[in-house]
Formats: sequence, structure tokens, C-alpha cells
Amino acid sequence: MVLVGKKAPHFVSSAVINGEEIVKDFSLDQFIGKKHVVLFFYPKDFTFVCPSELHAFQEKLNDFKERGVEVIACSTDTPESHWGWLQVAKDNGGIKGITYPLIADQTKTIASNYGILFGDYVLNENDELEAEGPMISFRGLFLIDKEGIVQHQLVNHLPLGRNVDEALRIVDALQHHEENGEVCPANWSKGKEAMKESFDGVADYLSKL
Repeated sequence: MVLVGKKAPHFVSSAVINGEEIVKDFSLDQFIGKKHVVLFFYPKDFTFVCPSELHAFQEKLNDFKERGVEVIACSTDTPESHWGWLQVAKDNGGIKGITYPLIADQTKTIASNYGILFGDYVLNENDELEAEGPMISFRGLFLIDKEGIVQHQLVNHLPLGRNVDEALRIVDALQHHEENGEVCPANWSKGKEAMKESFDGVADYLSKL
């Protein structure tokens, strides 16, 4: 499912915020019109690649905040599971110290609506509904602009961790385009020359390579 160019699916769910507080009505809507959002999904609490990603985003959290970006993580675990994992120290495989929101998608609805649920519900031969697959999320990442439109998405299989610096680069590219009207060519990064969106613009850019 490609959501780029479309309205990000709405959700209201339980979450752990500030590394300790469980809330029941965490919503994407609170950021619409105010902030860009990086919403990333991870498969499961108390696993292996996942804490490395969660800590990597925490290490760069100030960089996202300086750009006016809210970072939100989501998995299909319970809020109690999130809270429990937050009590475990980093050197014991835990995520203590994570301060951005962790959404608890217990019903799998958010992952399903974003098209990154690994598994599905099917009817068996007895017409009974049963789960097919692990019913956890792939490693999806969505950059949502202030209007609530998905501008970028990335989906990795379970063994493949993401590059947080690349997520920041994409934020920079989107914000450069929004502020300057220019497009960002291959391997562009903040501070480099971008491109005018025209035939003359691309000719001028390529002539300098």
C-alpha cells in the first residue's frame, strides 16, 4: 500500500509518553497544522533490532525537534509492555531513556491502516476467524507534513534496521522544498545546492557535476 500523497490514516490509541506515563487518547490529530511527524513502526517489544532503532532515534531526537518534527513510535504491543520495557536499562537490552511517545496498537488497526501489518485475519475451513502470520508490524516509517499528508514512506522487513540519518535527510529535503520551492536531487543533503524544477534548472544543475 502506497500512502504517499494521501492523508495519513487517523488514529487514537493508548501510548506511553515521556518514558513513563500511560495515556489512553494519544492522537495524530494533535500535531496537524503544527508540526511535521515522523511515525515509525517497529515489530515488537523485548526483541533485538528494535531497541537499536529506538535508541538511535532518541540520540537524534534534538535534531528532529530543532526542525519542528515530532517523532512517534508504534508497535502492536500493549502499553503495559511498553512501560515494562522502558524500565529495563539499555545495557540489559532495554529502552530506558526513550522519551518520545510509544503507541500501543493492540488491535493491529493502525498497522493495518498504514499497510504494514505482517499477517492477516482469514476464515478457516470451519468459517472461524484466525490469524495468519505473526500479526506484527513491518519496519514502516512515514513522514507526515503539517497538513497531515504523507510525503515519504519506507518499509523494511523484520531483520533490516533503518538509518536515522537518512530519515533526517528526508525531513531536510521536504522542508527545503516547502520553504524554497526547489527540488532535491540524488544524494542531496542540507546545505548543498538544490535544483530549480524546470528544464533549465536540471541542465544547470547537471552541468556542475
